[in-house]
Amino acid sequence: MAQKINNQHYCTKGISERLPIMTQVILWELIQSMEVEEQDYLQVFTLSVENGQQKILHEQEFPEYSKEHLFPSTDPITGKIFVIDEETHSTMLFAEEY
Repeated sequence: MAQKINNQHYCTKGISERLPIMTQVILWELIQSMEVEEQDYLQVFTLSVENGQQKILHEQEFPEYSKEHLFPSTDPITGKIFVIDEETHSTMLFAEEY
């Protein structure tokens, strides 16, 4: 099993202001719980709303990985989120903040 992202976690102002804290925690946990040989430095989350719940499509490019998750949420949102691993720290940001 590959080394997991295990460094300081940071969020941009956009994430802090627009993404519910519980959803932030879930995204970090989805990265930690990935069952892959290697984690890409870039994790991509596409958030959408399905039947009033938060739908999350979690992907990475190399090695290829894709998994869907559905969570109850009082405040589901839509958007694309990146988590970039820079070895000493990882940053969560909305795609439009890149």
